[in-house]
Amino acid sequence: MGNKQPVSVLVVIHSADGQALLIERADRAGFWQSVTGSREGQEALIDTARREVREETGLDADAYQLSDWHITNRYEIYPHWRHRYPPGVTENEEHVFGLLLPAPLPVTLAPDEHSRYQWLPWAEAADKVFSPSNAEALRLLPRHLPS
Repeated sequence: MGNKQPVSVLVVIHSADGQALLIERADRAGFWQSVTGSREGQEALIDTARREVREETGLDADAYQLSDWHITNRYEIYPHWRHRYPPGVTENEEHVFGLLLPAPLPVTLAPDEHSRYQWLPWAEAADKVFSPSNAEALRLLPRHLPS
């Protein structure tokens, strides 16, 4: 069993015109998602979001507008990933953030975590992701676009 914390972030990286970045999991072909990752130690959740964006895309979140969407999701951890957590842990608490970029940018993926990326209009991205909470966050994206 692992020692991963059941507290994570979901970061919807998007452009001002409503395109969203999706990344495909290296360990699960066809599993598209936004940036996600677990908190390490006692780091603040915004710091978890910054770290995960940097690790998974190579982007510096401090160079753009990172915001806490004040959404918390609780969900059952998929059985095939439970070995990463302490014994008996079956649920995760996910905190949603958004990262606004001026336009879609190329990213540098962590090859051990993700194999491909694509930018899609938010509605198409919501239909493509495997996680229901990720899909719901993408459907909320229009509320977070500049007017």
